[in-house]
Amino acid sequence: MSGLPNCPKCKSEYTYEDGDLLICPECSYEWTVGAEAEKDQEIVVKDANGNVLHDGDSVSVIKDLKVKGSSSALKMGTKVKNIRLVEGDHNIDCYIDGFGAMKLKSEFVKKI
Repeated sequence: MSGLPNCPKCKSEYTYEDGDLLICPECSYEWTVGAEAEKDQEIVVKDANGNVLHDGDSVSVIKDLKVKGSSSALKMGTKVKNIRLVEGDHNIDCYIDGFGAMKLKSEFVKKI
């Protein structure tokens, strides 16, 4: 065969190259060879104590945090349930009762 990988979306074996891209003629999905390997790598996020966090974990805030655009602060000990990990500087996406949707830095929370 051609030695090209199968389509990651529909698993078709009829992929072909077009410059740097690999293309599936059956589902029209386009990808690069290195992109799939990068997607498989999981984000590793650690809390203030060095514990690894996962999606769906519950955490507690370890210090008072000023909230931009709000007159009140997020108090130490506030519990945050069902976090979601994202890439970037503020790597925790969550919903906090009384504040709404918010992004937090993992260095200011500890796993419960």
